[in-house]
Amino acid sequence: MKKEISIAQVKHDAEEVFRIGGFYCSEAIISSVRKNIDPAMPEALISAGSGFPIGVGRAKCMCGAVSGAVVCLGYFFGRTTPTTPTDPKSAKTMELAFELQEAFRKQHKGVLCCHVHTKDMDMASGEHKAQCVAFTGEMAAKTAEIIAREWKLALV
Repeated sequence: MKKEISIAQVKHDAEEVFRIGGFYCSEAIISSVRKNIDPAMPEALISAGSGFPIGVGRAKCMCGAVSGAVVCLGYFFGRTTPTTPTDPKSAKTMELAFELQEAFRKQHKGVLCCHVHTKDMDMASGEHKAQCVAFTGEMAAKTAEIIAREWKLALV
C-alpha cells in the first residue's frame, strides 16, 4: 500500500476510465483504488465488481458506484475467515460501508436506487453517462478518503 495518496487522482482516474468506456462504474472505482492506493491489490478484484453496474446486472437496484466502493472497503477492512458478527473486522467494515452509503444518500435524493436516479433518462444518453461518471468519481473519492483516514495515509 502506498504511504501517500491523492484523493483527487483516485477520483479522476475512476471517472476517466469509465468516461472512455474502459470499465463500468464499480470496476472503475476498484481499478482506480488499486492503481492509486494499493497496486498489490489482486487484479481479479476488478472482475469481482463486474456484476454491479447499472444497479446490479442492469436491474437498476443499488447504484453500481456504491457497490464497487463497498467492495474496496471490504478488501481493506474485511475478514477472510468465518468469525462472529461481533468480530472487530466485521463491525468496522459494516461501519465504514454504512458511512459510505450514507454519504451517497445525503447527496442524492436519500436513495441508493439506480432506477430513481436514472428515471426518465435514456440509458444511451449523454446525460445518463455524465451522471454516472460523476457518481463514480464521488464514490471513488469517498472510498479513498475513508481508506486514507483509517490507514493514516498522507494526502498529497
